[in-house]
Amino acid sequence: MLNLSIHSIQFTIEIVATFAFALSGLIAGIRKRMDVVGLCIVSGVSAFGGGTLRDMLLDRRPFFWVSHSLWLWGLIATCLFAMFFMRERHIGLTEKAIQIPDALGLGLFTALGTQIALELGMPAIVAALMGMMTAVFGGVLRDICCNEIPKAFSDHQPYAVLAFLGSWLLIGLTALNLPEGLILFLSASFTTILRVLAIQLKWQLPSQRIIKP
Repeated sequence: MLNLSIHSIQFTIEIVATFAFALSGLIAGIRKRMDVVGLCIVSGVSAFGGGTLRDMLLDRRPFFWVSHSLWLWGLIATCLFAMFFMRERHIGLTEKAIQIPDALGLGLFTALGTQIALELGMPAIVAALMGMMTAVFGGVLRDICCNEIPKAFSDHQPYAVLAFLGSWLLIGLTALNLPEGLILFLSASFTTILRVLAIQLKWQLPSQRIIKP
């Protein structure tokens, strides 16, 4: 019963997080005045891009969105709904509203990606990178599709760094042979809390300073 409860919580948070990432792509596409095809593609790569890249590198099949194809219909329906009903005044409110689900998604996808890599026998550093990639690379692909420098590389907010730290926490807890559900929960919570603190306290990463001759 405990395992069933943990898996149910994982699946629920995963749905919320995937929707949040898809919504971030949808907002970016609307700002670029894309048509419905562009909106669906940008939303799709935001939601599924990180996991797909991870599975390609790990030679893991089927892809997440292939085995959960119903979510593709939900993505298309969301994009069509936004085309007809979302207005410019809604974008700012929506972007603020998805910050917490996005933080949950960062935590959960980091933990899941790292755990999957460890289960496949990957070295610790590879597993940590797979976890970070799962959580972050969807947003990178989203920004590239919108012809922008990825925010994960340029806005100076700790995002990928937090995912990397969360991955290493999961690796350390796994070495202690704790229950998998507990490991996943602790690691995801750690990354999520750090991300919420980073948003609230406006943490910034140091930027490169160009030294004039």
